[in-house]
Amino acid sequence: MRQSSVDIKPQGFNAIVKAPFGAVGIRLNPARTHIQEFIYLPADTQAQKPDCELAARASEQVKAFISNPNFKFDLPLLEQGTEFQNKVWRVIASLENGQTLTYKQVGQLIACGAPRAVGGACGANPYPLIVPCHRVVATNGIGGFAHNDGGFYVGVKRWLLAQEGIVYD
Repeated sequence: MRQSSVDIKPQGFNAIVKAPFGAVGIRLNPARTHIQEFIYLPADTQAQKPDCELAARASEQVKAFISNPNFKFDLPLLEQGTEFQNKVWRVIASLENGQTLTYKQVGQLIACGAPRAVGGACGANPYPLIVPCHRVVATNGIGGFAHNDGGFYVGVKRWLLAQEGIVYD
């Protein structure tokens, strides 16, 4: 999630799925063979029907996850990110529903003692929900989300964690 504001124009998505926290935009690569990214969108975003088979499959899986956080995604993902980002994303992808780690703990697991760098990798994650970066929290609280320390995106993080039984004030 690379956006830093909720002024995202819902253009260029292959599907948009409504969610209790707003919506999820699904974007495929140009060949429509892989998921390129999921984007959290504000509540006033209109749903958009999938424009191809993979977008329909991704839409159904997003809906399944929203109703059941134990749901496991099975979608082809476009390979992206730096070596460091991929190390962080692999750790995050291994977290089970309801399990969290701090940015510092993730850094220790990949032999990088820099929580801010881990936070940057989380913010660059193109596949939230599939690579559940909402499960990475600060040592003393919920932490930021999608390169934001408050507002809409942290509200999304709170909803996702609460859906998994984890509540932060």
